[in-house]
Amino acid sequence: MGPRGSALICGYTTYHKMVEESLAELKKKEDCLLCPTGFSANMAVMTALGNISSLLAVGRKPTKEERIAIFSDSLNHASIIDGIRLVERQQEVVAFVYKHCDMSHLDSLLSGCSMENKVVITDSLFSMDGDFAPLPELVNLRRKYGFLLVIDDAHGTLVCGENGGGAPELFECENDIDISIGTLSKAAGCHGGFIACSSRWRRLIQSRGRSFIFSTALPVPIVASVHAALCVSRKERWRRSVIWRHVQYFASLTKINITSPIISIIVGSEETALRAGRHMLRSGFHVTPIRPPTVPPNSCRLRITLSASHSSDDIARLVDALTPWLPDKQDVAQRDDMPSKL
Repeated sequence: MGPRGSALICGYTTYHKMVEESLAELKKKEDCLLCPTGFSANMAVMTALGNISSLLAVGRKPTKEERIAIFSDSLNHASIIDGIRLVERQQEVVAFVYKHCDMSHLDSLLSGCSMENKVVITDSLFSMDGDFAPLPELVNLRRKYGFLLVIDDAHGTLVCGENGGGAPELFECENDIDISIGTLSKAAGCHGGFIACSSRWRRLIQSRGRSFIFSTALPVPIVASVHAALCVSRKERWRRSVIWRHVQYFASLTKINITSPIISIIVGSEETALRAGRHMLRSGFHVTPIRPPTVPPNSCRLRITLSASHSSDDIARLVDALTPWLPDKQDVAQRDDMPSKL
């Protein structure tokens, strides 16, 4: 496993540095910081941001005007939400939640906020609905208000863009993203998280991000596997092409307007979702039912993720198995009344 200690004590090796340099290059950023998980990466960024106001206040609690204003999409990942709650409770930030992907609402909140230091954070590709954040509109608002733009590109990294640079590459706005957070357990197929940013931000986060400071560093074999995955991603770009062909094929078969490899089929109640999950398993597909508290009550769903490992035949059989729950077949109320034998 290599040296087992925090990165700042003895856990940081040449392999960690190689991966950080590769990810910084991929994300078009000056530097990068490896974290034990994607969850800890988001927590580290949030606690570091909160610490800014405390550092500026010097020995006292910052006033409301001195705190950091953080604007967060209502459907952001739990790790972002928990990080904001933590620093908000410590009276270091003031949180504003804007309606999901609603740029008019965000604009209104920003214009009504008198606090000087503002941060907007959003998932780039939302994990439960499969929709993209409107990055071009966010960039326009960034230019208007001068806030720090932070994205969690967990589901876009290595999937979106010609080089796998993620949603910012897809929307051609890499230089407008200040901090790009991600995970190494999705497309990379490994483990860990990362924060791609400037060297100044890296220094702040590694000295103030407690979830990074006080966690054991990633084991060397895991880091080496991440490096290998990044090399494969660079050399075998056809994998991304296959994924997006699958997305188009699924859409053509179902007539559902999907924009990413993450597909949510909303079925309604928990009971219906569990029946649908069992049916899919018997049909040869591992499609886990998503239930509260991950999603709101009565919006339980089958969440599907397409990958380059699937074939066109797999997609066709999947759609056939999903037929009873596809939106154009019957509405949610009807699906809730399906026979219990399913």
